[in-house]
Amino acid sequence: LASCAPAAPKVSKIAIVVKSLGNGFFDAVRDGGMEAAKQLGSTEIIYQGPSTPTAEGQIEIIASLIAQKVQAICVSANDADALIPITKKAMGKGIKVMSFDSGISKDGRMVDLVPSVTELIGKQQVELVSGLIGGEGEIAILSATSQATNQNAWIEVMKAELASNPAYSKIKLVATVYGDDLSDKSYREAIGLFEAHPKLKGIIAPTTVGIAAAGKAITDKKLIGKVQLTGLGLPSEMKFYVDNGACRKFALWNPIDLGYTSVMIANALVKKTITGKQGDVVKAGRMGEIKIGADGGAVMGVPFVFEKSNIEQFAKMF
Repeated sequence: LASCAPAAPKVSKIAIVVKSLGNGFFDAVRDGGMEAAKQLGSTEIIYQGPSTPTAEGQIEIIASLIAQKVQAICVSANDADALIPITKKAMGKGIKVMSFDSGISKDGRMVDLVPSVTELIGKQQVELVSGLIGGEGEIAILSATSQATNQNAWIEVMKAELASNPAYSKIKLVATVYGDDLSDKSYREAIGLFEAHPKLKGIIAPTTVGIAAAGKAITDKKLIGKVQLTGLGLPSEMKFYVDNGACRKFALWNPIDLGYTSVMIANALVKKTITGKQGDVVKAGRMGEIKIGADGGAVMGVPFVFEKSNIEQFAKMF
């Protein structure tokens, strides 16, 4: 006799393949992915990564996921090009492939989710420092190396924003210095800024090494409350300086949001509400609408702001 029981709802298996296991940043990505899966319902998350961050390790994992017939794979790639043959094979079998955080070149995936873009990062940094110094006074930038492509692009946006936005007309950028992403050099550069600019009110350090070194310099020179600090930093490295008041606010991408958004995009690909073409729009739950741009590129949004109210939670993760 034919069974009269209703068919069980079809479960989508979405795999998250990270650079390596045992990394707090990616554990937080997994948590965000699980949150999205719970909201979507009928979605199972498979979280995998090699023990060391190699392309070979990821290729092996993806081959096994193809055999398991997962519906989608989200990858933070250890190599933009080395994964293309295996991810093309996956797509050939009907598996939806997207990359996040660290992209796969466009032939090897349908969508690539980047945490933020140059313009959003640069403008947000100026907005943060302005808020901290009350919209007026001298500021300086403590960068990584003078050749760092991303740093230089962010600094160009910051300078343009300071020059063109009337809200910042009372803020004066007095120096841009380079700590070469070395703690001791960044520390010395920060001290040099205090000496050369006694009226300095704020520092933007868009580098995780630089912002921590500047926090130490402000603390050591007893300038907490006199010189404000912001930039891009890791919560685990900045918790001490948030707690002691040397850095009241800084930003970086939030890995929970990255995992959540990736699963929302992967689900939209599986459900065929998008194909990854330019102009597609993903309804990404609490992250709002994510638009797909040229070559399947998508942007999550402005970096997440860390401060006293949330530093404890995130410092445990990364």
